[in-house]
Amino acid sequence: MERKYIEFIQDVLISVHQNIHELRDRKSFAEAQELSHIEAKILAYQEMLSIMQMSADEFGLPKHEIGL
Repeated sequence: MERKYIEFIQDVLISVHQNIHELRDRKSFAEAQELSHIEAKILAYQEMLSIMQMSADEFGLPKHEIGL
């Protein structure tokens, strides 16, 4: 069961990283009114990653094995 949790977390992290990458790419050709929305989404994803990293530290989890 533990392996399933790790795979789940890794799947979520892959999606978050992909979304950040896609948003950064989109930012380069976005219209001015769309830029603040894109920036806000990037910041939200980065905040989520930071929270997960802090939580992994608190639980003593090896971040490199999880994908953080």
